[in-house]
Amino acid sequence: MKSNKFATMDVGKKKLKIALVQARFNEEITDSLTKGALKALENSGLEKGDIEVHKVPGSFEIPIKCQQIARDQKQDGIIALGAVIRGETPHFDYVSKAATDGILRVMLDEDIFISFGVLTTDNLEQARARSRNNRKNKGYEAALALLEMIQSQ
Repeated sequence: MKSNKFATMDVGKKKLKIALVQARFNEEITDSLTKGALKALENSGLEKGDIEVHKVPGSFEIPIKCQQIARDQKQDGIIALGAVIRGETPHFDYVSKAATDGILRVMLDEDIFISFGVLTTDNLEQARARSRNNRKNKGYEAALALLEMIQSQ
């Protein structure tokens, strides 16, 4: 394991294939989440060639991309990353629920681990705080959670 300010998980000798699905909407935040997730995966021993990054328009589209990836059966797990920030309309509630329910449904229906790294925050400042380059980066945490679940099988 590399020593740095981040926690890591050693994947050992098992060769894993991981997909990452990133929403482009709120890209400032989701790019930072993706950087955190990639850092966790690489610090844990995965090589860049073992990680596929897929981008979708927004968090609402994450579940369908996860389903397509799961049905290909080439990946050991999926990391779902997005950022839904509350606004002045109920749109936040609909997108948050659709992303959450859709990801859960894919995970259960397709029998694949999907870690949930979709931020649902009240404002941009909260989203930025959860996507900074530190150990509280939720993309980093989502990647470690996925590796833990894969190793638990």
